[in-house]
Amino acid sequence: MIAGYREVGFASSRPCGDRVYFLTRYLLRPSGDSYDILRVEPDPEATGLMRPIRSESLVVSADEVAVYPGRVGLADRPTLVRLARQAGRRCTVFFGRDEHVTFVLDPDEEVFWTVHVYDVEPPVPTLAAICADLASAGLSGELGIAFEYHVRDLRDTGAGTYPCRAAGLARSLDRDGPLEGERIACCQTGRELLQETYRVDAEVVETCPVCRVDTGPFITRCCRSERTGLQAVDGHLGTVVHWGATPLVVLDALRDLASALEERG
Repeated sequence: MIAGYREVGFASSRPCGDRVYFLTRYLLRPSGDSYDILRVEPDPEATGLMRPIRSESLVVSADEVAVYPGRVGLADRPTLVRLARQAGRRCTVFFGRDEHVTFVLDPDEEVFWTVHVYDVEPPVPTLAAICADLASAGLSGELGIAFEYHVRDLRDTGAGTYPCRAAGLARSLDRDGPLEGERIACCQTGRELLQETYRVDAEVVETCPVCRVDTGPFITRCCRSERTGLQAVDGHLGTVVHWGATPLVVLDALRDLASALEERG
């Protein structure tokens, strides 16, 4: 379990006596260089911000509790679980950058869907960057999603001409056109441009991230609107967003994917 940081307080001192803030459900009691973790129940019939403790019990003792040494983003649930597993204790306490605190208890019981992110560079693997930002903000973790990234470097194709000038590479279809017999890195859109405009004999290396999907669940992007949406690729469930999708569009696509995964169990 991952405790909500609004539910966690400290028992190092009790200036209000045996009363706790009305939202508090857990207390960290200092013990050596760690903490005992207590579960408390404020009196449900009491009123006010600080309420009497109706019951108190030990959840886990300090000898089973690690304290993570750095400050972390408490909203990034998959990262908290990963760090807690690495700590090798039953429980790990984390302090946030804003001085809030939480803990992860029995991290091996926490399960997230691993969504595989397929993207390309240069210039920037925009989709992968958006997913990383969503994870850091805790938004993907709220959906029960963690990410694994598969970013292909188009320069490794050994092509002489690339899809467009935005990549910042030497030659591109939209600026220079291809040379007869050279290797061209492009997707279906590029192939259509070759056929309609240049009509040269060239070797084409497929660059569309959708064509690289080999595991799921996944999220990737494509420049063709008709290929976007929730779908299966080679039997793998995932979602495709447009090449220029905003963070909000990506989040909505991930929300739909999470719902589909939940329905499938």
